[in-house]
Amino acid sequence: MPRPDFDLAVIGGGAGGLVVAAGGAQLGAKVALVEKNKLGGDCLWYGCVPSKSLLKSARVAWQMRHADRWAISPHDPKPDLAHVMTRVAGIIRSIEPNDSPERFRKLGVDVIFGDGRFVDRQTFAVDGRRITARAFVLATGSRPTIPNIPGLDTIRYLTNETVFDLREPVPHLVVLGAGPIGSEMAQAFRRLGSEITVIDLAPAILPREDADLSGVVFEQLKAEGVRYHLGATIAQVERTVSGLRVLIRDREGTPRPIDATHLMIAAGRQANVEGLGLDAAGVEVDRGRIVLPEGLRTTNRGIYVVGDVAGGNQFTHLAEHHAGIVLRQTIFRMTWARPASVVPWCTYTDPELARVGLSETEAQKTGAAHRVYRFPFADIDRARAEGETQGLAKIVTRPGGKLLGAAIVGPHAGELIAAYTLALAKGLAAADVSDTIHAYPTLAQINRRVADQRRKEALTPTARLWIQRLFRLRGA
Repeated sequence: MPRPDFDLAVIGGGAGGLVVAAGGAQLGAKVALVEKNKLGGDCLWYGCVPSKSLLKSARVAWQMRHADRWAISPHDPKPDLAHVMTRVAGIIRSIEPNDSPERFRKLGVDVIFGDGRFVDRQTFAVDGRRITARAFVLATGSRPTIPNIPGLDTIRYLTNETVFDLREPVPHLVVLGAGPIGSEMAQAFRRLGSEITVIDLAPAILPREDADLSGVVFEQLKAEGVRYHLGATIAQVERTVSGLRVLIRDREGTPRPIDATHLMIAAGRQANVEGLGLDAAGVEVDRGRIVLPEGLRTTNRGIYVVGDVAGGNQFTHLAEHHAGIVLRQTIFRMTWARPASVVPWCTYTDPELARVGLSETEAQKTGAAHRVYRFPFADIDRARAEGETQGLAKIVTRPGGKLLGAAIVGPHAGELIAAYTLALAKGLAAADVSDTIHAYPTLAQINRRVADQRRKEALTPTARLWIQRLFRLRGA
């Protein structure tokens, strides 16, 4: 059998694929990187970078209007969406060189642009070129799921892949989907001056999260003027002289028209597995998902997956983690390396909602014995000083105190959840967090204060009485 052309061939130039390609080349592997569009993937062009840039501009506009909360005269900035989106595009351009073809070619990666497919179990063909490799890595990402709505093909609709191209005013935006993407964009555009209507079949926003946490975000967005139709579906859309009309049906099936100017679809995502010739490669696909019998390895033992196409949680940080695991397996033959089970995530609304590990709802469904502890930001001195007291921290533990999960809704929750991510990864207990000194005054104190609640629970009247007797305390 002839020697393969490459040690690694990566199909897809998003976050996970780029880490595999760069890491493999730096370790001395001969690497090919195939991308049909442009390097950087969803995170750089349509996801993390542009959305967080937009959210920052929207937050500043909101703070200016509500500056009296901090004893400053408020001012309505009247944002210009075209100007804001130009800033977003500039931030993308500033980061783009890190993901440029030139950078990867300097690392020794053979960067190939084109749309290709497997022709057999060991060969990938792209634009007339046949590539063989010791191991292939699929990093083809995902795309927005577009529901089958009558009339949708007759209008211009937005997704996360097109919304940042907007330069015209958006008087009234209808968002289909109340998950993380829909919630973030709804708040951003509302703060930038648009009317917002959110529609979702689910009875609550952010349905993966506990209701007491997602409810904090829900009340904030409603207070800002976002209108909701939950438990509803879109029955039809049509073009009108002034924009478009969305016909929705609520739980009772009653039709209701909503006139708007723009529609954004944020109804989930699906893995990009079509057109890759996976049948020829011996890679099994079940209902649009690649079958993974061994971690990140497909039914063809020479083909691996990373990132969104692996199914499950779809986060850039998880794609990068997958890349590290695949490099260990393909370069160092560490077949025992497996993806971590402790994965944090955050929805970047204001307030943010972050979680890692088991939620209270999930713990209840398992039927396992557990305890839940909460602590509000309103009792954190730094939160009061910052004027951001919404929200709470919550931990789920075993009866003995070992941590099972943590969630935070409030200011900088995405940063604060890191402490509990480390604690869960290392198998720590609430007492370990409670015993750790946290700087004062910081928002991070909420991590210790919520852990303190378990210790306080143990101080029952009976326990207090025994302490008094044992140590001859006089008490009150």
